[in-house]
Amino acid sequence: MPYDEYQLALIIHPNERSLLGTYELTERLAPALDAGMILAGAHDEWASVLIAADSLVTDHGSAALYYCAATEDRPVVSVHGGGGELIPGSPMGVLLDRVPQLDRAEDIAEALRAYHPGPGKAAAEAAFTPPGDAVERLRSEVYALLGLTPPPHHAAPRPLQIPTPSCRVPAAFDVHVEATTNDGVRITRHPVGTGGPPGHHLAVEYAAASEQLARSAGLLFRRPLLAPTATPVDLAWTADGWTRHTLSAYPGCRAAAALLPSGESLLRVRGHEQPYTVRAEPLTEGERIVRLDPSVALSAAHARLLARPGEMPARLNCHIGERTFHITIRPATEAEAMAAI
Repeated sequence: MPYDEYQLALIIHPNERSLLGTYELTERLAPALDAGMILAGAHDEWASVLIAADSLVTDHGSAALYYCAATEDRPVVSVHGGGGELIPGSPMGVLLDRVPQLDRAEDIAEALRAYHPGPGKAAAEAAFTPPGDAVERLRSEVYALLGLTPPPHHAAPRPLQIPTPSCRVPAAFDVHVEATTNDGVRITRHPVGTGGPPGHHLAVEYAAASEQLARSAGLLFRRPLLAPTATPVDLAWTADGWTRHTLSAYPGCRAAAALLPSGESLLRVRGHEQPYTVRAEPLTEGERIVRLDPSVALSAAHARLLARPGEMPARLNCHIGERTFHITIRPATEAEAMAAI
């Protein structure tokens, strides 16, 4: 799934957590976690993720029932291949009989887009009837089984906690570039190692990926340091100095870029006399502001400058999924080139 269009989260059944333990679980999932997947926590966090999800791919676990009951009629597809785990006619059995079946992982995005509302919500509503009184019904049943009288006060459900951010940013991407009719480019990125085909270029974050990937990069970029290192003498690269040094140290690299704290980036393309400043304008969607990862803007600018070496595009439309960002490319000023990174 394209990295910039989907955020993948995994909800693990408690039995799997108990069987494997946290260490083995994270070791097994390391490639997916390195590619940006979120592993939802074992307690309240998984429910928060489930409610926030725009769509769900489910096995025969009951999380799908909670998802369909607690949200609007959002897309849900099944990867349950059959077996003896389900009781025929049970709520989960009915749900899985009604929702679409996903046969190949490659078809996941198309299957979610093709989902027609109705089956998931209807099956979940039948399982949770009447809605809104589950706490009281469970409370009465549990105390009855224990042979105890319920206390006089009522139990109030607690709000779910906001999940703790646990997402890693991949350090290397296969970047696919497609020219569009409105003088722009469509960028689709897949983390390296996730099985996607090679793209137009390999974009690699310096010092975050392996040296092998860095030496294979078409675009090598560096993010700003979060905090200066504690040394007796403060040493730092200028943005232009680092890009020059990088192109010299990595002869196979076609472009090097330094992301600046301002949100802009300084890009130097091999064979071009001057560096460029690249900036992606944020989008306003209702009451929210959407900002593009500067490394995406760099890939778009890099592809355009390579495709049209004699042309200086002042403005570029960059399409990411259903969004279009406006990117400006201009010669860098001396102050931008000398900015410390």
